Amino acid sequence: MNNSAIDNLSVNAIRVLSADAIQKANSGHPGLPLGAAPMAYELWTKHMNHNPKDPEWKNRDRFILSGGHGSMLLYSLLHLFGYGNLSAKDLSEFRQLNSLTPGHPEYRHTVGVEATTGPLGAGMGMAVGMAIAESHLAAVFNKDGYDVVDHYTYVLGGDGCMMEGISSEAFSLAGTLKLGKLIVFYDSNNISIEGSTDIAFTENVQKRFEAFGFQTIDVADGNDLEAIGKAIEEAKADQTRPSLITVHTQIGYGCPAKQGKASAHGEPLGVENVAALRENLKWPLEESFAVPEEVYANYAQYAAKGADKEEEWNKLFEEYSAKYPDMRKLWDEYYGDNAELDKLFASDEYWARGEKPEATRGISGRVLNEIKKVMPNLIGGSADLAPSNKTNMAGMGDYSAQDRSGCNMHFGVREIAMAAIGNGMMLHGGLRAFVATFFVFSDYVKPMARLSAIMGVPLTFVLSHDSIGVGEDGPTHEPIEQLAMLRSLPNFNVFRPCDAIETEAAWYAAIKSDRTPTALVLSRQNLAPMPGSSRDALKGGYVIDDSAKEVPDVILMASGSEVELAVEAKKLLAGDGIDARVVSMPCMDIFETQSDEYKESVLPKACRKRVAVEALSDFGWGRYVGLDGAYVTMKGFGASGPAKQLFEYFGFTAENVANVAKSL
Repeated sequence: MNNSAIDNLSVNAIRVLSADAIQKANSGHPGLPLGAAPMAYELWTKHMNHNPKDPEWKNRDRFILSGGHGSMLLYSLLHLFGYGNLSAKDLSEFRQLNSLTPGHPEYRHTVGVEATTGPLGAGMGMAVGMAIAESHLAAVFNKDGYDVVDHYTYVLGGDGCMMEGISSEAFSLAGTLKLGKLIVFYDSNNISIEGSTDIAFTENVQKRFEAFGFQTIDVADGNDLEAIGKAIEEAKADQTRPSLITVHTQIGYGCPAKQGKASAHGEPLGVENVAALRENLKWPLEESFAVPEEVYANYAQYAAKGADKEEEWNKLFEEYSAKYPDMRKLWDEYYGDNAELDKLFASDEYWARGEKPEATRGISGRVLNEIKKVMPNLIGGSADLAPSNKTNMAGMGDYSAQDRSGCNMHFGVREIAMAAIGNGMMLHGGLRAFVATFFVFSDYVKPMARLSAIMGVPLTFVLSHDSIGVGEDGPTHEPIEQLAMLRSLPNFNVFRPCDAIETEAAWYAAIKSDRTPTALVLSRQNLAPMPGSSRDALKGGYVIDDSAKEVPDVILMASGSEVELAVEAKKLLAGDGIDARVVSMPCMDIFETQSDEYKESVLPKACRKRVAVEALSDFGWGRYVGLDGAYVTMKGFGASGPAKQLFEYFGFTAENVANVAKSL
């Protein structure tokens, strides 16, 4: 069989496997796999360095399917290449409970999947993060011809990804940063769920990308492997700009009744149409999920070439390690355990108690800079708010097109892309990333924070200006419901510290976390050091000022700036003969993981008189307040005025907290 014939048969294997799996599941999206199979095949076989036998090879090229609904394209490739022994049976269980082939690709679930993609455009943002990580690590580690970090990031998406605002945010930054090893495939088929894209999307995408600073390349025929290959090589040849390769395809290609129609996008082809697809493609086998042996052999030869590429790299890395032992030691710190960081976290110096009132955002900035001294792979920045978020790392340089070694990122006013890029940097490996903005703008961050939690990527979110304490900026900038929103996320820790000790605990928990992202919710205004604060903050909730009684008369519960209010209210209550316990609750999420015995020791069931004090929404406090308790929380969206006046106006005074407690 000549090269052209085996290539054609191998492309059609992707199409037929995809159609079979979607039909058996009676659910899925056949349009993208059928149309994009040629570009995916050309890339994966002849241009992309990857080794199915070692999916974690550090210098592999990355591929992200941003149009995650077309997941069968990716699963078919992974099966044909032999990733993780993904079998034909696994393909036949597409979209079934506990299968290795879920509806959208899931990181850590299916071997070879680089990122969880589902929300359109998210993969585009994460790809930018991966390309940033590659360029930063290359600047740190590559020496005198030893390019131990040298790979490309490829991402594939369609019209929907291009419509979503996150892609424009992310690619605007990618162009500014001149990420020459980022290559974007645009599967342009002019079809979306509702019909022709002309009903809502008529812009010239290539002109937009030119404005971003991309090289733009157009492939007129999505079935022309030679033209696609030339486009990839042209993209790789320009290392000064990221590249957009627009590939014009027909959605549902090969299925006579569906090709080029919106109905091909998101529903099975139908039994008769799958048969017609086979006939039209001249597929030689009738049995579902059956692939000719010569196709498997073809993919195997490319897989072997990938293994050879890794072996070449392994030899290069051995030579590099011998010639630059200090760099090898640093490499191991980036990719493994950091003994110096462990020493810092174990030291009394780290757990310094504040001596004067200070905003937790300021304390956080100081802690961040202490951590950076012993954690060289820490990288991150803010959405144009570093001076306010206190997230600049002194003396660490700014990452830019001119200086890839800088550790301070400038994301610009692009919150959703920033969070996706942070995920991408973490997914790449070797780096520990954080992102930052005002807490109220976590509304923009949340969709990508949700993906962090789903993927088990421990990205750190620094979110300052945490309450009505923002003051004069008014309701648009005063977060109310955002704390409840983030607390509602599974596998996501939300810390709202009250002072230095608790802020140190928050950073400790964030950096030590292996599979859980963390939000640090920080004050703008100064907060007094709390005499009772301790490392027990690492338990999420603890007694910060106790009652003399085994079962207190009332329990006052608070976080952040309101802990001081609760402590002052306890003193007022004592004057009326009421013995209160004050519980600081910096992280409900971690408190919920403690033993029942510990939780009972902090919040004894025998005490039903409880008051939650927090200058945000009361949503989420109910499980601790109970039916007999009360709240001193926000009911509206705040107001514009000096912070001190706002706290008094909305009832956040020790006197009001004490009166609410007495009313119980």
